[in-house]
Amino acid sequence: MFAERLTQTGEPAAEMNRRLRVQARQIYSFCTIGQMGWEGPWREVAGKALDLFLGKGFRDDGQCVHLFSPAGEVINTSLDLYDHAFALFALGHAGKALGRTDALEKAAALRDIMLDKWLRPEGGFWEGELTPCPPYRQNPHMHMFEAALVNFEVTGDPKWKALLEQLGDLFATKFRDAASGAVTEYFDKDWQKLAAGEGDIVEPGHCLEWAWLFEVAPEGARSTAIADGLTGFARAHGINDTLGVAINEVFLDGSIRDGGARLWPQTERLKAAVARYNRLKTEDEAAEVVKAYNGLWLYLDLPVKGVWYDRLNADGTWVVEAAPASSFYHIVCALNELNALS
Repeated sequence: MFAERLTQTGEPAAEMNRRLRVQARQIYSFCTIGQMGWEGPWREVAGKALDLFLGKGFRDDGQCVHLFSPAGEVINTSLDLYDHAFALFALGHAGKALGRTDALEKAAALRDIMLDKWLRPEGGFWEGELTPCPPYRQNPHMHMFEAALVNFEVTGDPKWKALLEQLGDLFATKFRDAASGAVTEYFDKDWQKLAAGEGDIVEPGHCLEWAWLFEVAPEGARSTAIADGLTGFARAHGINDTLGVAINEVFLDGSIRDGGARLWPQTERLKAAVARYNRLKTEDEAAEVVKAYNGLWLYLDLPVKGVWYDRLNADGTWVVEAAPASSFYHIVCALNELNALS
């Protein structure tokens, strides 16, 4: 199994329990770097990881487990929406890159279970057994959108397209703050934004991630108008121009809640910038691609290549710690988008 963290010298960190969602993200990552042209043993690595995932990652009822021990044994079978979203995502990409029809069939079966058992009458999905609700969160639904996107691309199955459109409508009518164009994070059971304070929290990285998805989604789910609003808010309020990075959290009024900057928002900034450049082809958007790339490179430019910093403090100092392997998916996705720059 893939490790959860890497030391700054590139070695697996101390033994830790391993989350199913991280295993899924790494399957995606190796499939994608193979399609990008990496000549290493990506097919072997991804194929073996997929076999292990299919063999150990599912309960008898067809739903996903949550956690493995360092030795790879299942130690927590609790249900979680993030885990299921990333399982669907990995299975779709494995079907695409490896030609594994069994992965696509498993994704369709899991989707159908979720459509039968997980849908909430208020819209969206049940979030599982690990996180108390309320508050309800938009973010796992974003990853469901991402998973439906690749599975529809590979299979053309209209059920995936319908799910994309359903989630896109939920975003447009509930998640998005119409006045600002931003996406907030936390909601009550009826998908009403929580009261001022927690309800006004915006993560610029999530604005940019949703913006990218609405840029690249197929007709019926694509919305460049929504993408423009999201990107506009993030660029206006979520960038530390001095450090050159996207920050963690602001409020709807643009005031800063957390001026630190994790790695993953930099990847979403780059993805959104590339997608916008491909659509608009302006010098300003080309400059945004360069700025986003330079911001991301700060996190990757370490003496040992292949590891990264995850957290930059607001004062410009790094948090020196083991690199979370979960970030590899973000890095690969951003570089894949850059690779497709037209």
